[in-house]
Amino acid sequence: MSPDAVRSFTKALLVDLQALEEMLSRGMIESGIRRFGAEQEAFLVDTTFHPAPVAPEVLERLGPGSFTTELARFNIEANLSPVPLEGGCFRTVHREIDALLVQLREAAAEEGADVILTGILPTIKKSDLSFENITPVPRYFALNDALNRMRGGTPYNLKVVGWDELHVEHDSVMLEACNASCQFHLQVSAEEFAPFYNAAQAVLAPVLSAAANSPILFGKRLWAETRIALFQQSLDTRATSVHQREMPPRVSFGEHWIDGSDVELFQEDIARFRVILAEAAEEDALQ
Repeated sequence: MSPDAVRSFTKALLVDLQALEEMLSRGMIESGIRRFGAEQEAFLVDTTFHPAPVAPEVLERLGPGSFTTELARFNIEANLSPVPLEGGCFRTVHREIDALLVQLREAAAEEGADVILTGILPTIKKSDLSFENITPVPRYFALNDALNRMRGGTPYNLKVVGWDELHVEHDSVMLEACNASCQFHLQVSAEEFAPFYNAAQAVLAPVLSAAANSPILFGKRLWAETRIALFQQSLDTRATSVHQREMPPRVSFGEHWIDGSDVELFQEDIARFRVILAEAAEEDALQ
């Protein structure tokens, strides 16, 4: 990734941000309706409940539709249909998740695997995170290469102290493959974004404590929600010297409330973090 490519990509990002500001000022963002959708991630396991690296084969059996890849060959993701936030919407989403899991389990069974929904698979081992188990998709290889370059070739360090203490070094981004989740996305109008974002930040801690679902990693009893530390550290590009300068991590819960619009979040990220991957812009967002 050359300096020219990074500069060109950053310029395109700034143009996109300008286009977003223009859309907001002209009221071009849909309003008057609230929808929500979800992503359901899952682990594929064998008969001993250890990771089964057969996601590409399972996806081929499923065909085009709701399912897609994740970082590792033992992870898979289902994307649900967005529905209006009204009436029996939660029941509708629950039924769709159940139906998709039936499809997924049937396809996985044909590859000798089963499906488990959990934050971190308790049986996962460090040996399961070998580069052989990365999903064979170019963007995952590119992400790993880019993060390795930004880290200067230093190993990924994971240190978590809970009931037990875990300190692991790894040579790739595959530590992130230990994480899975169910993510909900809420659509609101542009005018509502700031108060909804701030409210979400305010209720984050109690909701997270109620939904804790990952106490064990590599056989160690750690945090009730170990995914927080794992996600932050597995994608951390800061060197020791940068830590000492208190450069913020890429993964965090944010620094402050939003005053105006979502543009503030994008402006802050562009200003604070280096580009990881860059590609040529195919169009000018302002044209």
